[in-house]
Amino acid sequence: VLLSFLTLISEICGFRIHGQNVPFEAVVLDKSTGEGVIRVKDKLDCEQQKEHTFTIQAYDCGEGPDGTNMKKSHKATVHIQVNDINEYSPVFKEKSYKATVIEGKKYDSILKVEAVDADCSFQFSQICNYEIVTPDVPFTVDKDGFIKNTEKLSYGKERMYKLTVTAYDCGKNRASEDVLVKISVKPTCKPSWQGFNKRIEYEPGTGSLALFPSMHLETCDEPITSIQATIELETNHIGKGCDRDTYSEKSLHKLCGASTGTVELLPAPSSSANWTLGLPTDNGHDSDQVFEFNGTQSIKVPDGMVSTSLKEPFTVSVWMRHGPGAHEKETILCNSDKRDMNRHHYSLYVHNCRLILLLRQDPSEAETYKPAEFHWKLDQVCDKEWHHYVLNVEFPTVSLFVDGTTFEPFLVTEDYPLHPTKIETQLTIGACWQENSGHDNDTETVSESSSGGNARMSQFFRGNLAGLIIRSGKLENKKVIDCLYTCKEGLDVQLPEEVASAVKVEFNPNQSALTVEGDDIDAFDKVMQHISYLNSRQFPTPGIRHLRVSTNIKCFNEDACVMVPDAEGYVMVLQPEEPKISLSGIDHFARSAAEFESQEGVTLFPELRIVSTITREVEADTESEATEGADDDPTVQETVVSEEIMHNLDTCEVTVVGDELDGEHEGLEVDMSQLLQRSLEMSSSNLGLVITGVNTMANYEQVLHLIRYKNWHTEALFDRKFKLVCSELNGRYISNDFKVEVNVIHTANPVEHANAMMQPNFNNPVHHASVELTGHNLVNAHQASVIPSAATIVIVVCVSFLVFMIILGVFRIRAAHQRTMRDQESGKENEMDWDDSALTITVNPMEVNNHSSEEEEEEEEESEDGEEEDDITSAESDSSEDEEAGEPEDQQVANRQQQLEWDDSTLTY
Repeated sequence: VLLSFLTLISEICGFRIHGQNVPFEAVVLDKSTGEGVIRVKDKLDCEQQKEHTFTIQAYDCGEGPDGTNMKKSHKATVHIQVNDINEYSPVFKEKSYKATVIEGKKYDSILKVEAVDADCSFQFSQICNYEIVTPDVPFTVDKDGFIKNTEKLSYGKERMYKLTVTAYDCGKNRASEDVLVKISVKPTCKPSWQGFNKRIEYEPGTGSLALFPSMHLETCDEPITSIQATIELETNHIGKGCDRDTYSEKSLHKLCGASTGTVELLPAPSSSANWTLGLPTDNGHDSDQVFEFNGTQSIKVPDGMVSTSLKEPFTVSVWMRHGPGAHEKETILCNSDKRDMNRHHYSLYVHNCRLILLLRQDPSEAETYKPAEFHWKLDQVCDKEWHHYVLNVEFPTVSLFVDGTTFEPFLVTEDYPLHPTKIETQLTIGACWQENSGHDNDTETVSESSSGGNARMSQFFRGNLAGLIIRSGKLENKKVIDCLYTCKEGLDVQLPEEVASAVKVEFNPNQSALTVEGDDIDAFDKVMQHISYLNSRQFPTPGIRHLRVSTNIKCFNEDACVMVPDAEGYVMVLQPEEPKISLSGIDHFARSAAEFESQEGVTLFPELRIVSTITREVEADTESEATEGADDDPTVQETVVSEEIMHNLDTCEVTVVGDELDGEHEGLEVDMSQLLQRSLEMSSSNLGLVITGVNTMANYEQVLHLIRYKNWHTEALFDRKFKLVCSELNGRYISNDFKVEVNVIHTANPVEHANAMMQPNFNNPVHHASVELTGHNLVNAHQASVIPSAATIVIVVCVSFLVFMIILGVFRIRAAHQRTMRDQESGKENEMDWDDSALTITVNPMEVNNHSSEEEEEEEEESEDGEEEDDITSAESDSSEDEEAGEPEDQQVANRQQQLEWDDSTLTY
């Protein structure tokens, strides 16, 4: 910078700059003229300071050589601007850029890239241009850094584009480093549920299972004011609408608290209830036994099964599935005249999607109009779905519960009482029993289609029925009715505390559907993630349960602005580990005839055991396998183990194998008080007995121990065979056939009487042998094969015959010995006398015993020659005994003295 100061007196000697850290200095060029220059003393940086401002002042040389009285000029302000050079390149603000676009849409701007230049001047610090370096990409960038697509993108063609972008400043310097831009392509945004697994496996016995643990709602950023979702679990194909305990309806009533006066009219076919044997069923043990009526089937209920008086309160309950039918009456239950007339005393039937109960007054009542028909118009009657109906009858009022909900009759008609007659009634199911004679049945006149007086069925039912029950007394307790209807499977939700107030949840009665409402998407997603499936049965019905999630979303204008498609999937309930019910105990034994004829009888199952086990595969312990030795197969990963479990039983049936029981002289008995204590019931017939009721295996075991068999005429009875079978869940799981054979031991009374008369000393061995045989178990509880009954009879006969022959042989030996002694005595009289004064005779007793044994064997061989010889021998034995008994006492003493005596004087001990 050139400086010039004018002076009139003296020369200019220098300049002084005022300011801090001024990177300049002033130098005098001409003292006389006052010309000088400002120059840079340090390197200037425009980026640090673009301008410098300071003051400068000149001063003269003063007076004298010392420069005293030096004078200064005024201060002048100096402004210096530093010019910039393009020394810096553009730099991007971000290391990389990301963006997401939806396919099929052209954007005005997808994202913006931005670079900066460190130069201080406007020319060199401004970014004048951006450029996409990557070739052949459907994107462009403008001078301001906005990137957009040049064509509609396709998710199927490319899911992500990677672009390299650079920048230029106005001095045409390129960016020192290019930047990477990633653009992801998403499919077209469709509002829907995301993260939903279509197949959800449920393992029995694991409790609740979360159905949507990772699910969330995609709304495509639409402004939403409310969300409503309905989750439906379809179980109509399982049993009677859902998974329930498949015990008999009578047992279910007991479990729910209705334990008395229940009569089951549609029981599972058995030896004691066989009137449903001809009806078509579903033939499945996984679900309830359902009876099908196609318009031609019907059954008659045996007389005496129902003794309910219409004067007293009673209940009718039934499961029914019925679709839209013809305009004819379809009878569910009907009680009508057996003959001569067609009067319906009471009936339950369907007509034009209406459920109607006909209840006629008793003839003994006064002839006044009273309610006779109760009509309910119900959609459930014709929707082809299972529904549970309970009618509480307390004349003249009737209350109806359908699936636990109360319905009032919309029409009640009145009628006169029936005319008094002595005609018996017939109770039928699936149709009405009436005579084809044209008599008035008080509700309609039946046209005669055949010869008069021919009984027939009419008003056939078309649909499915199950669990038809008539019970004395009303079911007033709503909990009992709900218990009969409630499913064992359904939906459940545990609301998190943080969202409990933000979302509303409602269930339907059987928990097969629930509705969720809210306005917060995050809270809504959390509730959905806590919805679960639960099946509380120990052995649930396996199979598929379909799931459906339907959603309704509203925006600010209160319209459904976002359409979310239904999400569909299914819960797969896996096959439960089936229990194996095993019956074991003593399966063959013998008892004396007296025990069969005693008051207590013979216990059939004294040591019965009921055990249930399941078999499962478990992973083998690899460490223990490795230590067992190198010879083990390393490929074996699983092993099968058997585990004992506890569960209930609902039926045990004892049936006789072979001829039916003759009630006049034999039967099966059980202590009824013990049954009542365990809420069990027993029915019997000439085929055996059936114990029913839901109870533990231990209680059934105790009751079966009490079953006794009695027979009052055992003369011709040698054995009896019985079979025991127990089951669970109405026959879904059945035990093995446990067969028991009991033999009758007949006491040989004539032989024992002969023993007592002939020789008391021989009674003990015979009696002891009989005791051992009586208490002997032919096989133990674990043997599968037993001695057949014919062989047992042969053994008993042979033992009796052997005992008889031994006794007979002994008496013959004694008789022969006595004859020999008498012969020796008579021979001694004619011969010289022995001088036995110095004679000692020693006799070996073993030879005598051997001789006796040989004689016994010879006698046995002789006794087998024929019945004729046996008779002769027996007569001789009797005569010998009589002769011995008739001898005088003195003579017997003399004979004994003449026998040989022991001389033990020379024996050493």
